[in-house]
Amino acid sequence: MSINTSADVVLVRQAVRQFAVELGFSLIDQTKIVTAASELARNTLDYGGGGTVKLEALDEGIRRGLRLTFEDSGPGIPNIDLALKDGFTTGGGLGMGLSGTKRLVNEFNIVSHVGEGTCVTITKWK
Repeated sequence: MSINTSADVVLVRQAVRQFAVELGFSLIDQTKIVTAASELARNTLDYGGGGTVKLEALDEGIRRGLRLTFEDSGPGIPNIDLALKDGFTTGGGLGMGLSGTKRLVNEFNIVSHVGEGTCVTITKWK
């Protein structure tokens, strides 16, 4: 789904919550994945100039999960290690977005190339 307006960020949160409910996540885990999705959707819009998110249900034996992939073609992140440090910000916020998102999920991967864009993939397992 596309992320090109603030209304799209709301739609992403709603879609992720619905998907998490359908997959049987607890209320606490629903809240964690929706919070993470909200942060990444907002980053995709504000820093990436818009982009997309892909939602995937995962089924590995007895384990079920939800994977979200956010992609944009924005300016990219020049220093990912610095961007993941608590308190670092380029947008005037608290600088907890990416680092906080990483703590909310089981798997976190970020790939970014300056001038080409950023792809963040997160996975939450039940």
